[in-house]
Amino acid sequence: MFQAGDEVRITSCEDDPRATGRTGRIVDEVPPGPLTGGRWTVNGISLFIGPALCHTHELRKTGRRRPR
Repeated sequence: MFQAGDEVRITSCEDDPRATGRTGRIVDEVPPGPLTGGRWTVNGISLFIGPALCHTHELRKTGRRRPR
């Protein structure tokens, strides 16, 4: 399970394949629900890539937390 502020590596991303292999920060304060199709919001990926929606199986924790 992820928490807001967790840094994650994106192993694949159906929403935006350009995000694959990059790191970002989980934005969601609560687990994802029907509004996002069960996907987590990941931000801070790149200057040219906006927030992406990623399934749990597409993400891996890096062990670091970024300040919100």
